[in-house]
Amino acid sequence: MRCLGIDIGSSSIKGGVLNVATGRVEHIEKAAFPGPVNSLPSGFHEVSPAKIVQSTRQVLQSLLQAAPDAEHVRFSSQMGGVLLLNQQQQPITNYLSWRDQRSLLPAPNSTTPLLHQLRTSWTDQQFEDLGKELKPGSATTLLYWLAQARQLPQHAVPVTVGDYVIAELCGTIPRMHRSQGIGMLNLQTNDWHHEAFAAAGIDGLHWPEPIAESEPVGQLSFNGRRLNCFAAIGDQQAALLGIDLQSTELSINCSTGSQVSQITSTFQPGNCQTRCWFNGQFLNTVTHIPAGRSLTILEALLTELPRSAGITLSNSWQLIAAATDCDTSNGLSCDLSFFSSAMGDAGNISHITTENLTVGNLFCAAFDFMADSYLECSRRLTDTPAWTQLAVSGGLVQAFPALRRRLAARFSWPLREVAEQEETLMGLLKMAAAGH
Repeated sequence: MRCLGIDIGSSSIKGGVLNVATGRVEHIEKAAFPGPVNSLPSGFHEVSPAKIVQSTRQVLQSLLQAAPDAEHVRFSSQMGGVLLLNQQQQPITNYLSWRDQRSLLPAPNSTTPLLHQLRTSWTDQQFEDLGKELKPGSATTLLYWLAQARQLPQHAVPVTVGDYVIAELCGTIPRMHRSQGIGMLNLQTNDWHHEAFAAAGIDGLHWPEPIAESEPVGQLSFNGRRLNCFAAIGDQQAALLGIDLQSTELSINCSTGSQVSQITSTFQPGNCQTRCWFNGQFLNTVTHIPAGRSLTILEALLTELPRSAGITLSNSWQLIAAATDCDTSNGLSCDLSFFSSAMGDAGNISHITTENLTVGNLFCAAFDFMADSYLECSRRLTDTPAWTQLAVSGGLVQAFPALRRRLAARFSWPLREVAEQEETLMGLLKMAAAGH
């Protein structure tokens, strides 16, 4: 049996033919995720929903031609962000991306960032019930900004980008998988947290029905055939499902973004975020740990002069990997918190001497910071670790043996390295194989 999988990511929309019989992802198709709308204020990040649907349809049509026998379509999608629809299911806003930073601006008539003002509107219990999810580009944060700016229409329908795309492809109403409801669901009741919405002044909206992974949400037609479509699951959950994460493992993902996660059978809040997993389980996680995105800033600095001279270093990352074979920072420190992150927002390079400011030492210092961050964040998940090994995934561990050695040195548990390149699509394949 073959089916299709599509991941609506923030840099690209990627799809593949999911061969359930062989357990392999075949025939990858890609389209660039549309760029943001021009001429917006600094920190605003909005995308045309029509362009997102168009790009997704392009990938889907190519996959359908490659696999006309496909039986259904599975989706995953970037989490966070929000799109508002009217009662006729038509967009009344652009897609406000999870990359949007407008909530870090001061609240009206205040010097306090609006994000902090939102937090004070909730009790500690409400915040815990929401999974302690509060990021600049989260749906509740963006809705709160719209309410404060008097741009939140009563009775509007808030949806994620994946919900909207699938509804457009199938000609149906949007429905949301629970893994997409980060910071919106009351994890104690498994329903929308209407009390928290009211406290934040974002009540009066018409929320889509939250559904499980086993429920189709619509059908699309192709060459006289009708294919069942399932609601988009969170891309983080899809990727962790794709690496076959077990409840006895601690996940450490080292890629552009980065996180540590653990599956829990019941709602067990910690000093971390809590999200829905599958089959009624939960995922304790710390996201936004500085990793590849910050390393790219360092690489861009080191290659700035060659670029200015018209010289392209096509192997810069290989040169960096070779330089880190020295395996020591020689006293140099590098805090990668160049963006708002789980480790703060004040990155720096310090303890510089005339001898230690080299490429190898700099990146070894960065890897030290990453490994220390993973260890610290793992301790936020629980006071009593229940895992027996680490599941380490993401391209950075394969690209930089020096980073792997640091992880092994800091954690006393064995490492299971995952070299799977298509983690998210593989997660959709496993979901299809399980019949969910």
